[in-house]
Amino acid sequence: MTRILTPRPLTAAAFAPFGELLDAAGQPDRIINAGLCGRFHDRARLDFGAETGGRAGISIFDAVPRALPYEFALVERHPEGSQAFLPMTMSPFLVIVAPDEGGAPGRPAAFLTAPGQGINLHRGTWHGVLTPLHAPGLFAVVDRIGETTNLEEFTYDSPWTVMEP
Repeated sequence: MTRILTPRPLTAAAFAPFGELLDAAGQPDRIINAGLCGRFHDRARLDFGAETGGRAGISIFDAVPRALPYEFALVERHPEGSQAFLPMTMSPFLVIVAPDEGGAPGRPAAFLTAPGQGINLHRGTWHGVLTPLHAPGLFAVVDRIGETTNLEEFTYDSPWTVMEP
């Protein structure tokens, strides 16, 4: 049995239970660099598991683009740190997240980013794999680097399909 999801636009309010929306919407919080740069200040809470020896790292991911409808059963989470995805192109991407329900993911939700939006997933948030919808699928990823395992995977008993909005 395939279960259907319809993605909705990514907004700060809708995404708040899972993390922060990273964008430059509205007016900058500060003007810096002799008036030549707007700073959208402190947009995400980064958490790198300092208590377990974690530190911040920046990696580059090159993910294979997918298309809608998109079928998935696998989600994952990182219990020791947050994870931010910053697209290196202006192409939108698909974001899949799910609430935690007693150590397992609940019903997932799907979001479509607007061009120029990124996300920061809170520590422990269940989420789908990186899902660009256009080539190239290049992202800067800011997440925890450390010696301990920071990945849990879960496979739903039947797949979900994300349809065109």
